[in-house]
Amino acid sequence: MASIDAISRNLMLDSLMAYAKRRIPYDLIRELDAKNEFPADILKEMYDPAILGVHLLMIPEEYGGVSGGSYDIYRICEALARIDLGIATGVFATFLGTDPLNVGGTVEQKEKWLRRIASERLLVAYAATEADAGSDLVNLRTRAEHVVANGRITGYRITGNKQWISNGGVADMYTVLAMAPGGPSWFIVEKDMEGFSPNKHEDKHGIRLSNTAGLSLDNVLVPAANLIGMEEGKGLLQAQAVFGYTRLMVAAFGLGAGSEALEQAVRYSQQRIQAGTPLSEKQGYTHKLIVPNAVRLEAARSYIEETANRLDGGEHGLQTEGSIAKYSASEAGNHAAEDAIQALGGYGYTKDFPVEKIKRDVKITCIYEGTSEIMEMTIYRGRWQEHLKTRGRYYFDMADKMDALHAENPDTGAHASALALRALGAVMEECRVQKLTRHQHVTFKLGKLIAAAEVAACFSRAAAADKYSETVRFDKQGWQAMARIFARETALAAAAEGLALVLGVAENAGTLSDAVNIDAVQAAQKGMLADMDLVALKLKQAFKAK
Repeated sequence: MASIDAISRNLMLDSLMAYAKRRIPYDLIRELDAKNEFPADILKEMYDPAILGVHLLMIPEEYGGVSGGSYDIYRICEALARIDLGIATGVFATFLGTDPLNVGGTVEQKEKWLRRIASERLLVAYAATEADAGSDLVNLRTRAEHVVANGRITGYRITGNKQWISNGGVADMYTVLAMAPGGPSWFIVEKDMEGFSPNKHEDKHGIRLSNTAGLSLDNVLVPAANLIGMEEGKGLLQAQAVFGYTRLMVAAFGLGAGSEALEQAVRYSQQRIQAGTPLSEKQGYTHKLIVPNAVRLEAARSYIEETANRLDGGEHGLQTEGSIAKYSASEAGNHAAEDAIQALGGYGYTKDFPVEKIKRDVKITCIYEGTSEIMEMTIYRGRWQEHLKTRGRYYFDMADKMDALHAENPDTGAHASALALRALGAVMEECRVQKLTRHQHVTFKLGKLIAAAEVAACFSRAAAADKYSETVRFDKQGWQAMARIFARETALAAAAEGLALVLGVAENAGTLSDAVNIDAVQAAQKGMLADMDLVALKLKQAFKAK
């Protein structure tokens, strides 16, 4: 996918933030949240090219868009999440709804529909999920039956129900996944087609500025030309082709919302005086509620950016990487928002302060586009295959690269990252030898450890770079301290939790206690408190109280 130059991207971001400050103040967001109201006028304005044209990012230039790349769209998604995750979800629904067309549509279909979305500012919805199938797209119950005239297929009659559809009650057009005679297929359905109707707008815990509704399709007639790709049975392949990318965008939502909550807490800590000094100077506050969340969020950012750059560089799929990014960033964002409420105390628990709402909103990132548990399973499955194909060398080879990085730059946490990767490789091999992956609990736990270890390695690579990303708001000293903290924590988890996991299932752990090298992992914890002190200081400098 093409990418926008940095100057144009930053102009878009500046325009978006200026628009939000002028048009979407917190008082309005709070009012709409209380009323559970979707701000259709705001989204239509945001789609206006004369104002923002935010929907054009997902549309190729030849069809009236701006051909945004994965990195560009990640940056916009993060910024949208900082404004309001409900509004961000409404925009993302249009992004998602165009994916089947972008991936599988014919040239004629793209010319017709993508150009209409661009020029007419259409709201789009992606209708895959069903009440009984959930994230299991294989068990579709929505059916598309042939309409035949003069011996040829002229259309389809679609019947079924969809659930939890973002923009479901407000979209102008829908990309709907249904089981055709030839297999799962995507169809374009317009809102005014006979037999099609949205259900009630859900009264949700969070993202209340987004519209979420079920859909009813009762013998809806769609022309044969609305079969995306003009070939049945390609629906699951078309959906899976963009999982790496779409999950990366949800990762950006978790990152943006969590970072906004964290910054609110950091600024509050400098203003709130307790026992004569600001909370920002108290380790019991910063080292529990602030620093760990900042580290996890920045670690997730490094992985999001590396994956986005790989996608923009022409790599395809990256489903496991997209799942790692989503899992790490959404869990980190959710945790950061939870701790931000605690950090603000009673104020954080009231609706007068944004962190309460951010916490309600950000939880959805652990649920939609695949729950955290589905991510753990997806991550495990992807990397288990790599472990088997390489005869157990996959993470040991990655650890060797971390050792080489440590030799060149000993300040990036690469040594601890290598320890984490070797411990993980040893745990996975023990699980293979003792056939422990027949237990679902083991596979989920492995997914969690895999995600952390790969993010740690990525963070070490990012911290060793000669030039840091434009998104990094810390100097080299602070950035590398964050990478060291995350690597140490990951090494300890891989060794201790991995060993405990095997012992909790197997009769014995063989020589695993030696293989995870717990003594070296414990020795690597040296300097942790000093690094946490340094990060606390850097956070205070980066986010001064307003």
